[in-house]
Formats: sequence, structure tokens, C-alpha cells
Amino acid sequence: MKSKLGRLTKARIRGIYSTALAKLLLDNDFIVESSTATKGRFRQADNNQALDISIEDRYDRHGIRTSGTKEATERLRHILQSNLDDVIVRKWPISIGGVYKGFLRGVDIQSRSILIDIGKAIGRIPEEERDQIKSKEIIVQVRRGRIGAKEPSLTMKIAIPGEYAILTQEKKVSISPKIQDPEVRTKLYELGKNLVPKDWGIIWRTEAANQTLENLKNEVEDLTTEAQGLLQKADQAEAPAVLREGFYAMDIEMPALSKKRLDEIRAMIYPTLAGHHYFEVVGGKVATALEEAEVSLEKGEANKKVEAAFRQEIEAEYPFAGANIGIEHVKPSGIVFYLGKANVESLDENGIRLRRVFAKEGIYDGLGIRKEAGDVALTEASFREWHFQTKYYSKSGRYKGSYVNFNTPVELYPHCIRYVDLEIDICVLPDGTLRTLDEEKLRNSVSKGFVSERLAKTVQQKIQEVEKQLMNRKDL
Repeated sequence: MKSKLGRLTKARIRGIYSTALAKLLLDNDFIVESSTATKGRFRQADNNQALDISIEDRYDRHGIRTSGTKEATERLRHILQSNLDDVIVRKWPISIGGVYKGFLRGVDIQSRSILIDIGKAIGRIPEEERDQIKSKEIIVQVRRGRIGAKEPSLTMKIAIPGEYAILTQEKKVSISPKIQDPEVRTKLYELGKNLVPKDWGIIWRTEAANQTLENLKNEVEDLTTEAQGLLQKADQAEAPAVLREGFYAMDIEMPALSKKRLDEIRAMIYPTLAGHHYFEVVGGKVATALEEAEVSLEKGEANKKVEAAFRQEIEAEYPFAGANIGIEHVKPSGIVFYLGKANVESLDENGIRLRRVFAKEGIYDGLGIRKEAGDVALTEASFREWHFQTKYYSKSGRYKGSYVNFNTPVELYPHCIRYVDLEIDICVLPDGTLRTLDEEKLRNSVSKGFVSERLAKTVQQKIQEVEKQLMNRKDL
């Protein structure tokens, strides 16, 4: 897709999802900068256009994280939510490197930091910048630290980056340490002293080393004009307000169906075993076996034969009936609740049955029934459904009620099951009465952008189907 500047959007992609995402973005008129291996698969030519967005694996590889312009970020979000049925998108509303006119809210005595309201959040500037505060309205910039946090890290030391130089409020000329040629460093230092505007400083970036004096001069002039315009805008704006956009970050969860769809897209480009991205997330021996299996596919061996051998090789890495595994209950916001250990009562390719015994007392929310030490929870989850049911029993076997949890299809990992909770539950009371809970939480997840309207409609449809099934059953 062409940007407002009349050029295509450019993305850099790294990680286990790179081939599938590169194909998806290329099909949607992106320019893609990828690894050498991925580039070869698409026969891409080099392109020197500046990046609009970068994409890489999350640390746990259950998804990706991105950083890019507002336009590129929104474009990527739309593509993923249009093509992946259960993708969860978490966009940080604060612009990284963005400049804001904020309003002083006070001082956090415990951390000794200053609280600044920038509209989308209350951020903090460090105590050492306190002496620079001259009024209630303050110009601040969002630092890279604490990306994704509710309280962004702020500074009053504004920096305006270009391709070759960064204009800063540190009143000096600095040069990237990667530029080591003494002649080049001297040239840049003298040029910086002559070009630097009043009350500003310059940091020459590594890319400045091979540029003409004219290019460097033109960029500093452009940055100076931008800085003057920013200060003029600040004078006219009422806090809190955005003065300059920076980059936006997203954390994107790829649950079961997203991984499956990306497998299908990757298979259009390269020999791909079913479950490729899921097995890459598992890692270790499983990922090694996957790589070897796909080499066999590339050599022309029959898919069924390769898959059968692969499954046999990795079987020992997975739980079995009688094993204890964990439960990872992921919220749309990204918070992960570890629901303790459960015993595997049965397991096959279609689903799993788990048993938990509670040691602590409490209340079963929604049921309004007391939870007692020794109570038993029996969970039956299909690997293909958008929900699973947990039934609760007393120590003596008396049925106390059940929950139907709506979620992305459950994934089985060597040490746990994992799913993203889609907020809504149906409670089934001992007399068969149904209660649907937390519908407003799903709507809230949609309003925050975590869940797409398309995914929310799918969930609502599944709720209606399950409600009909439950109302027609007598063995609740």
C-alpha cells in the first residue's frame, strides 16, 4: 500500500513467522526486507527505502512485536485481523519518541518521580529533571524504556531524529562512536559547530560518514525547521496534546488458528509440515526434528511418510495420561494467569481431560457457591473448539455446577495447555440454570483494539450455539 508520501510501505521481518508474514505483506503491496534465506525464497531485489515498520518474534515466540509509523502500524493491524481468525492485537497508545505537551500532576513521593499527564497516559520524568520545570505545562518526549507499560518513561530533553543527524537539547556536537576515521570525525565536528541552531545540539549518526556536505546541511536545516515548528505548535496547543508523532509498538498474539493459517501461507512458498509455527514455538528437540523433516520434504519425500516419522520422533516430548501439566490462561490484555497443575486423565488427538483438586477455600464466581478444600474440577477441552467446560464436584462427589469458558482453541505444549481467554463464560448451576457472564469485558476488549469486531462476532455466534446445546442437555 502506498503511503501519504506516494511510496509503498516497507517492513523488516525477522523470526519464525518471517516467511509467512513476508508472503502476506507482499500480497498486500508492502516492500519487505527479510533475512537472506527468506529473501531468496521470494527472489527479492534490494531496496534502500527507509523502513516504516519492523517485525520480530516475541521473547516467548507465541507472537510478534512491532515498531513503526502510525500509518504502517494500522495497516499491519488491519491485514492481520482480516486474515487471521483468532489473532489478538495489543497496540501501545503512546508514541515512542513522540513529543507531547503534558500537564504536571504532581510528584510520586515513593519513587521521587514527577507525574505528567500526556492525554493517553500519566507518565513519569526522573527527579533529576525536576529543576527544569518552569510551569504546569511541560514539553516532554517518550523514551524507549517501559514500552507497553501503563506509565511511560518521559524526558524533558527533546531529540528530533533524522537519517544522518539527531537534533537534541544537549547543547553540544557528538559523533557516533562507530565512525572511527579521524578525518571524518573532524569534518563532522566542524560542520556541526557551524550548523547547530541556538539552544540545540547535534548527534551525527553512523550514516552521516558517507554523505555529502550538502546532504548533511540540508537535513540539519530540515530538522531545525521541524524543531521551530514544534515549539510554535507547543505555544498554541492546550495540554495534554501530541506535538510530534513517533513510532508505535504492537504486541501481537498468534493463537492456534493464526499459527495454522500462517502454516498454509508458508506452504505456498516452501515445503511446510502441518503445525510448523506451533512446533517452532515448542522449540528444542521438537524444532530440530521439524527442521530435519522439512529438509526431507524439500528433497521430495512423501508428506505422509515424513509426518508419520516426525510425529513418532517427538512423541516422547509430550505429556501422557497420568502426567501433571500446567494451565496458561492468557487474557486479551496479555496478562498470563497460571492456574496451577492438573492431572491428565485422558489425552488423544482430539482433546484432553484434566483433573484438579483444590487445596484452598473460596467462592466459585458466577455460581455463588462455596469452594471447599478437596473440591475437584474436571475440565474437558477439544483442540478444535472455541470453548471448554469445567465441572466442579465436592470431595464426596456432589455436583456443584460448571463453567463454559470461551477462548481461542486450546494448544497442547509439553508442559502445559495454553489459550487466550475471550472473557465471556457461561455458568451452569446445579439445577441447570444458565448464566452468561462478562459480556461487557468482551466489548471492552474490542474497544481497546485487542479483539477485532470479526473475532467478537465469532465468539457471540459460538455462545449462542453452546447455549442451545446446554439447554437441550439433561446431563449437565
